[in-house]
Amino acid sequence: MNEEVIIKKLIDLATKAFKKGEIPVGAILVCNQKIIAKTYNLKERKNNIMGHAEIIAIKKGSKKLKRWNLSDCSLYVTLKPCNMCMEIIKQSRIQNVFYMVDRLDYKHDFSKTNIRQIGSEINIKTYKQMLSNFFQIIR
Repeated sequence: MNEEVIIKKLIDLATKAFKKGEIPVGAILVCNQKIIAKTYNLKERKNNIMGHAEIIAIKKGSKKLKRWNLSDCSLYVTLKPCNMCMEIIKQSRIQNVFYMVDRLDYKHDFSKTNIRQIGSEINIKTYKQMLSNFFQIIR
């Protein structure tokens, strides 16, 4: 699957979340070069602490593939996953995680996960501006 196509879809998902008053995070789960699940944060809308985009994508992917072990899948996310999401990623055996923007409050051990930043400078700048706009609105 073309990384630029995925990045465009991630930004579209984050934009949908933003427009609905959610933290603008999008996630896409890919298996065998096919998108298995795509989603965005629903924490506020569903009033559910587990409504992180990564967790929803993993749940949808597991349901679609009818298995919990997603070791042959890759996860793409707009924002580097939080510690809670990384633990779920680890438990689901996902080996590859790709993200656009780094987090400042990060303390997870990635020794068993291949995680790297993706996206062009323009994509990252656009997404960072969306995050900034979101947090200015909720202040």
